[in-house]
Amino acid sequence: MTTQRRSYETGHKPKCLVIVDDTAEWDRAVRYASRWAIRAGGGVVMLRIIEIEDQNQQWLGVADIMRAEAMEDANAALDRASGRANGIAAITPERVIREGDPTEQVIDVIEKDVDIAMLVLAANAGPEGPGPIITAMANAVGTFPIPIVIVPGGLSDTEIDALS
Repeated sequence: MTTQRRSYETGHKPKCLVIVDDTAEWDRAVRYASRWAIRAGGGVVMLRIIEIEDQNQQWLGVADIMRAEAMEDANAALDRASGRANGIAAITPERVIREGDPTEQVIDVIEKDVDIAMLVLAANAGPEGPGPIITAMANAVGTFPIPIVIVPGGLSDTEIDALS
């Protein structure tokens, strides 16, 4: 079931969702989304997904330590991305941290925030492929609830600014 988008209704503002991961190109998506937010009078939601392996009950203490470290890393990554967005567009993005399957978590965040109008991803420009998030979402693109913008990872700041 897809939740009706309300991004442009009175009392709402459009937002774009950006995934902040460990790839080199995350910065391209943040730049595009931040510039778009300025022009559209909208906002940015930054999502960091922690993929936690199934934990064995006998190793619960280790699992808790791993989860705490992953949360610390997620907050540090969102701090960097938020600082970048603030430097580009003088905005303070919303921050969301989720655990689990990336595609499921992205769709759940979109379903729970009716103001998210688009997903912005950046594709790796190298020979190893577009990146793990784009690859994971490839199967869901046809039924995705919002438009997806894929920013080529090789674009310069000037080129992104001209497009956004």
